Amino acid sequence: MTDRYLTTVLEETKHVGEQHDQVARTTENQAHEYLRYAVLRVLEGEADHLPSDWTPIDGVTVGYGSDDAMFHSWGSSEDWWKTVPPQEACTRFRVFFPDDHQTVPRDIVDMMAALGAWGVWTGSAAACGSYDHRERREVHYLWPEGHPVEELLHERLSGPAEAVAPDGGRTGDVRDRLVVDENAQSQNDLEPRTKRAVAEAMDVSLLSKGGRYEVQSASGNSYEVDIIGESCTCLDWQQRTPEGGCKHMRQVDHEIKSGRVPRPDGRLPATLE
Repeated sequence: MTDRYLTTVLEETKHVGEQHDQVARTTENQAHEYLRYAVLRVLEGEADHLPSDWTPIDGVTVGYGSDDAMFHSWGSSEDWWKTVPPQEACTRFRVFFPDDHQTVPRDIVDMMAALGAWGVWTGSAAACGSYDHRERREVHYLWPEGHPVEELLHERLSGPAEAVAPDGGRTGDVRDRLVVDENAQSQNDLEPRTKRAVAEAMDVSLLSKGGRYEVQSASGNSYEVDIIGESCTCLDWQQRTPEGGCKHMRQVDHEIKSGRVPRPDGRLPATLE
């Protein structure tokens, strides 16, 4: 059973890497980012490589983020850290499911076991997260960067993705293959403050479903933007709350509309023809 789950998620990871390469554009560990989305798609029953007898569980969704980043964002206000302290270089998968399940659904347990992740917490989701989790429970798993499964991921993501381009770059590097929404505004059409914001060198990545994004500036500073709740951890937003948002919020909004980062609900942007 474990082998079947591992094969399923590895195949879906390959599919994500080939068809939705923009999700890992700003990450150092691209294979790890692809894996996060593969798990999401498989558990929600949206993957293209599901076993014929796969039956998705209604109401299952996946949140995720760097364990260390979550701790720094939320401090010690959650009970999770009392069970297992924040772990460096680990992804924390937060898998949500309806509370009419007395225990964690077996498909979730088997999939995470196949990946080599370990469960660290389970409980009511009512008081957690930035979107509606009433009548739901959640289970947390930690999965470290550098896990042996990553070698299998890299094998599936190698080949054409490693070819050297004429300019010396890698043809498979997602930084060279941005997927741009044809309906998105060009930089010349943007409002002046937004135009200045997107012109700066900033990396944007989805921190967790619900609209929480991490923005890393060229100076090395990192900020957390809640695009749904309209907030940012930068001083400009905290002190002035500028109309239309700070430059980090404007950058996140532009990246989402351009299809360069996942939407707030965690869905992958549609691949353009």
